[in-house]
Amino acid sequence: MSESRTLPVPDGLDGMRVDAGLSKLLGLSRTVVAALTEAGDVLLDGKPAGKSDRLLAGAWLEVTLPEPDRPVEVLAIPVEGMVVLFEDDDVVVVDKPVGVAAHPSPGWSGPTVIGGLAAAGVRVSTSGAAERQGVVHRLDVGTTGVMVVAKSEHAYTVLKRAFKERTVEKRYHALVQGHPDPSEGTIDAPIDRHPRHDYRWAVVAGGKPSITHYSTIEAFRAASLLDVKLETGRTHQIRVHFSALRHPCVGDLTYGADPALAKRLGMSRQWLHARSLGFEHPADGRWVEFVSEYPGDLAAALRVLEEDY
Repeated sequence: MSESRTLPVPDGLDGMRVDAGLSKLLGLSRTVVAALTEAGDVLLDGKPAGKSDRLLAGAWLEVTLPEPDRPVEVLAIPVEGMVVLFEDDDVVVVDKPVGVAAHPSPGWSGPTVIGGLAAAGVRVSTSGAAERQGVVHRLDVGTTGVMVVAKSEHAYTVLKRAFKERTVEKRYHALVQGHPDPSEGTIDAPIDRHPRHDYRWAVVAGGKPSITHYSTIEAFRAASLLDVKLETGRTHQIRVHFSALRHPCVGDLTYGADPALAKRLGMSRQWLHARSLGFEHPADGRWVEFVSEYPGDLAAALRVLEEDY
């Protein structure tokens, strides 16, 4: 059944477009909001609102939401190249290859970490939405490296809290264009959905606090290899932050990378790797840490740069 929600426009959304405002208020994509407005399912003070109409603080929004989609089914499909780095009764730590999503979603029909674990007979926690049970954090489809999944309900609760409280140590290696100045520093810039592109994120005033620490491991002529530590875990955080500094990850065409450099280095995705992950084990509190080596395409790109004197 459809659901109708009525709520006042907050002061902070005064003057904002209807599609952007509803995206913030209800977590809907602008594509969904556009469909709702076209169907006449968005009313502003009792009158149908268009997606580009402007909100007025204190006005009443009435939104009729469609019936939720059925949960996405988890298919037990083996994942080529996914390696289990560690497993016990509480957690399983994997080395995720490129082209694999963390869990199923309506817009993804490819392989997933959860599906691969199911195919291998690994039972994970039943906590969380049906399609993402056991998932306590995610990596982008195009990002490789270390990822932990909860197997026990206790581990799920403890790890979710640890990620929320930022006690997990997540380190990435990123190859970015050019040479960040200073060579070591902190990026403290809020992130939210891109104002014009649904599928992208951006540094936006009033967005969610986002903090990235980095240091240069090695500087090449055309790019720099960075060690990156996340203090927060926003969607596309590393990619967005370095793009905002005009040093996008090599190969990351979505966020402004140079396609010519990507081609020369043989990169068909962003050069970004979840190098290590450390956390207190949920069973006994001991600190555990896992490291992932560079996959073939990332290592090959570095070799080309090393030869480019």
